[in-house]
Amino acid sequence: MDSVRLDKWLWAARFFKTRALAKKAIEGGKVHYNGTRAKTSKSVEIGALVRVPQGWDILEVEVVALSDQRRGAPEARELYRETPESVARREREAEARRLTNQAMQHPLKRPDKKQRREIQRFQRRQDDD
Repeated sequence: MDSVRLDKWLWAARFFKTRALAKKAIEGGKVHYNGTRAKTSKSVEIGALVRVPQGWDILEVEVVALSDQRRGAPEARELYRETPESVARREREAEARRLTNQAMQHPLKRPDKKQRREIQRFQRRQDDD
């Protein structure tokens, strides 16, 4: 295979569920190809670096193989290799998110009627100030 469009490769590598979503992300400037914004019709080359958003994280992957067909997840993972810097950054950010969520203590139960009234009185006092 000589060349594959960027949107088609991202779809085949299972970064996006549809080609339309891949196209939308590329046109929105979310996907970078070799450090710059790219067009959907950009031809992907082996060895190129692609930055792709995945949920809370931004993955930086190196293109290892080309494919324009969507296959199973194990075969899709063979199309790219995540850079060590990206893995380290992703793990660091995941740990920070975990610690932040752990620090936020949620009440064990909903406030009762008396507590709700106290909250409303407090909020009214804040609005008056």
